[in-house]
Amino acid sequence: MTPEEMVSRLLYRDALMLVIDKPAGFAVHRGPKGGESLEDHFDALRFGLPRRPALAHRLDRETSGCLVLGRHRKALAQLGRLFKSGAVEKTYWAMVEGGPDVDEGVIELPLGRLDATRGWWMKHDPKGQPAVTKWKVMGRSFFTSPCREEVDLPQAGRVEVSGIDPSPRPDGFAVDPPPAGPAGEGKKMTWLAVEPVTGRTHQLRVHCAAMGWPIVGDTIYGNAPRNGGPGLHLHAREVVVPLYKNRAPIRVVAPVPLHMRERLLQCGWEGEASEISPNVIPGPERSEGARNP
Repeated sequence: MTPEEMVSRLLYRDALMLVIDKPAGFAVHRGPKGGESLEDHFDALRFGLPRRPALAHRLDRETSGCLVLGRHRKALAQLGRLFKSGAVEKTYWAMVEGGPDVDEGVIELPLGRLDATRGWWMKHDPKGQPAVTKWKVMGRSFFTSPCREEVDLPQAGRVEVSGIDPSPRPDGFAVDPPPAGPAGEGKKMTWLAVEPVTGRTHQLRVHCAAMGWPIVGDTIYGNAPRNGGPGLHLHAREVVVPLYKNRAPIRVVAPVPLHMRERLLQCGWEGEASEISPNVIPGPERSEGARNP
C-alpha cells in the first residue's frame, strides 16, 4: 500500500483521532508469523506530528470498515477508556446465511478459547467471558449462495463437502445449510445490523454461527471454502465516539466494500445515500490535548 493509498482511506481527522476505512484482507498489526500489516503504513498518517498514530481498537483481518486510531499517547489513553467502558457505539453490517425468524433481538452467549492449538479461534463456553450482541434485520432475500455445498454433517465440528476433503470446524459450528427459497431462488440470505455490546475476539462471527445463521464468507465458523470464496461479509459500518465533553459525539460511516454490494442490493439496500469521500475532513482541527499538525 502506497502512502497515497493509505491517506485516501481517511474518513475522519482531528487533533486527537483518525478514522480510516480498513480494507478487507489486511491485518491491522503483525502477527507471530510476521507479514505486511496496516500499522506498517501509518507513517503516512502523521500529518505533521512527531509520531505516527496507533490503534485504539482492533478489527479482524477479513473485516472491513471503520478503524479508529489515536494520534498521540494522551489521545490513545482517552480512546482506550472510552472503548473499555463501552461508550463507543459500533454498528456492523453482516450478510448471513439463513437468518432469524424475528426482526431483532439480543444474543447472550459467553465465549472462550477453542484450544491452544487454534490461536484466536473461539467457541461458546458457558464458563467463558460474557458476550452480548444486539442485532436487527435490515433486509431479507433469496440468493444463490456461492458457498460450498454441504452433503452430509456426520459429526459436530466437521463439514462434509462434495469433492472437497472435510475441513475441521470449531465444535458446535457444523451448521445446517440455510433453507432454500422458492424454486429457482436459491438460499435465504439476511442483512443484519449487529452491535457488539462487549468486545470479545470473533464475537460477531461466533454468535451468528451459534444461532444457526453464519456470516457469508466465514471460513472458520461458517460454510465458506478455504480458498476462492466470496470474502467475509462483515463490515464495520459506523462508529460513534463521544470524544469531547462539550461537543456532539463524532459519527463516522464507512462505505460498503465492493464484495458485499451485490448481496446487500438483493436484500433491499439502495446504495449509499450520498457519496462518502475518504478525503473529506469534517471540521477544522482543534488543539485539545495536543498541538495542531
